[in-house]
Amino acid sequence: MQIPLRYLAHSRSGDKGNIFNVGVFAYDPAFYPSLVEQLTAEKVKALYKVAERVDRHVADNLHGMNFVLHGALAGGVSRTLALDNYGKAMSSAILRLLIDVPPEIEALVRERFPGLPDQAA
Repeated sequence: MQIPLRYLAHSRSGDKGNIFNVGVFAYDPAFYPSLVEQLTAEKVKALYKVAERVDRHVADNLHGMNFVLHGALAGGVSRTLALDNYGKAMSSAILRLLIDVPPEIEALVRERFPGLPDQAA
C-alpha cells in the first residue's frame, strides 16, 4: 500500500541564502527503514523541481534525514521578487510524497491513525 509521508513522519524546514533544508523524522522507529530506502536525494529533487543539487544526510540515531537543497530559492529571500518562496514553507510539500509500506507497517500506521482511508493516497 502507498501511504502519504505525513502518516509516517513529520518535517521541519528552513532557509539561509539560496539554500533550504528539509528534515524528515519518523513517528515510529519501525517506519524509518522504509523512509531511508525511498526518500532519496533524487526523489526530493524531483519533488521540488527547483534545486541545482540535493544532499541527503541520514541521522539513524534520530530516525530522520536532512535534505539540503542548493540553488533553490532564486538567489535567496532578499534577492528574489517571488512571493512565498521561503524555505520555512517547504516542509509541508514533502509530506505529500507517497511511500510504499509493507503490510506490517500499514498495520502500525492504522493503529496510530484509526481513520486512515483504505486508499490513503
